Amino acid sequence: MTNEIEPSISEFAYIRRVLLSRGVVVFGLIIILILIITAIFAPLMAPYDPYDQDLDQVLQQPSWEHLLGTDSLGRDTLSRIIYGSRNSLMVGLVALCIAATIGMTIGLVAGYFGGWINTVFMRFIDSLMCFPMILLALVLAALLGSGLRNVMIALGVAMLPGYARLMCGQVLSVKENDYVLAARSLGTSDAHIILRHILPNCLPPLIVLVTMQIGAAILAEAGLSFLGIGIEPPGAAWGTMINDGREYMLTNPILSCAPGLAIMLVVFSFNMVGDGMRDALDPRLRGTL
Repeated sequence: MTNEIEPSISEFAYIRRVLLSRGVVVFGLIIILILIITAIFAPLMAPYDPYDQDLDQVLQQPSWEHLLGTDSLGRDTLSRIIYGSRNSLMVGLVALCIAATIGMTIGLVAGYFGGWINTVFMRFIDSLMCFPMILLALVLAALLGSGLRNVMIALGVAMLPGYARLMCGQVLSVKENDYVLAARSLGTSDAHIILRHILPNCLPPLIVLVTMQIGAAILAEAGLSFLGIGIEPPGAAWGTMINDGREYMLTNPILSCAPGLAIMLVVFSFNMVGDGMRDALDPRLRGTL
């Protein structure tokens, strides 16, 4: 039992050492941790109700009463950014769950069984990849309508081709290994081979892709909200806040700059952590880091 556990502990220790040895990755992890805490405890951390309008306090400059000022309806900007983090994180995680689950399943089945199954599934994926991810999400969101649930579905479908393609390529490579061929020659069932031998060996690059695409999903959600087909008003969304603050850029730039900075920090953090995960999980770099 000890011999089976030690490799996993050693692998985890190596990944942790690689991640914590890079300052930019540590910075990203701290920002992500702050984002998660803020999203979970938003009702406790927000100084005001993000939906409460006070027409006597419209377009207030930053002060001790309103640290980031107020918007054109008198709503506290800081409170709306805090609640916006909850929506952004939820959209990113749910969209990735949809994309990863469906995309990995399609790629796994297509790569393992091959033949006409591979042809049909991959041609479907190719048809989706003809469109840029944000454009496909835009079309799907317009068809489904605005709202948090529809945005998550649209982004999930728009992002799944990448997972299907990557998983299919990994499966095509792994299924030719000797241990898979040996298991098949012994009469092992396809389900056992897939779950026991193929799937675990395909996960490292997919973990990296998931980490890096959380930021992409958050950025895409902000873009959809900016265009008016994301989270419905008066819901707090960073993209909507940027759009609402555009006409006040000269007199009250913080209305757009504050949520823009939040998006930049979060996307940068997930990308840096994803980059660190890629280096930690890349066997070609083992021993050089």
